[in-house]
Amino acid sequence: MELNFNTCYQAVKHRDSRFDGLFFMGVVSTGIFCRPVCPAVTPKPGNCRFYASASSALAAGFRPCLRCRPETAPDSPAWNGVRTTVKRALDLIDLGALDAGTVNGLAERLGVSDRYLRRLFTRYVGASPQSVARTRRALIARRLIFDSTDSMTSIAHKAGFRSVRQFNDTFHKVYGTSPSALRRQHTLDPEKNEKTAF
Repeated sequence: MELNFNTCYQAVKHRDSRFDGLFFMGVVSTGIFCRPVCPAVTPKPGNCRFYASASSALAAGFRPCLRCRPETAPDSPAWNGVRTTVKRALDLIDLGALDAGTVNGLAERLGVSDRYLRRLFTRYVGASPQSVARTRRALIARRLIFDSTDSMTSIAHKAGFRSVRQFNDTFHKVYGTSPSALRRQHTLDPEKNEKTAF
């Protein structure tokens, strides 16, 4: 990637997050390299050198900044590691990891603490692991209600709910109605229900 000095310097000066991970700035006067979004005082242009990767800044003799932590920039191994952890967690939840298990157990499988996993979900998913699992169960149950003649007890079990009470409570929270009422509504007007249930 060919870097334009003026463009890079303006990005650093304005701490433009659009450039985060696209280049790194080495500061000759300190021997440190930073991300464009670093909160430190912007150095003079004559002290700046720009690099397309953290590796090239390291190879040029610069040390990573302790404030902006270049190793956590987008598309860095650490950043990708976070993204991978969240994706693995979502995949495991989709396979039913929280139907009978706990968030703590899920975190252990991923090699992180449950507190850290909850924090990742809040930041990257916008919902807790349990909330994601609850929504997944509700969507599976909704499909079974519409596409089968199974009893509500059987549907609750197949969708991963621990009890019929949990099944009913979740439905009221997600759909504002009971599973039985949703089935009756679908039976009366399936086309309208398909369009509005989500």
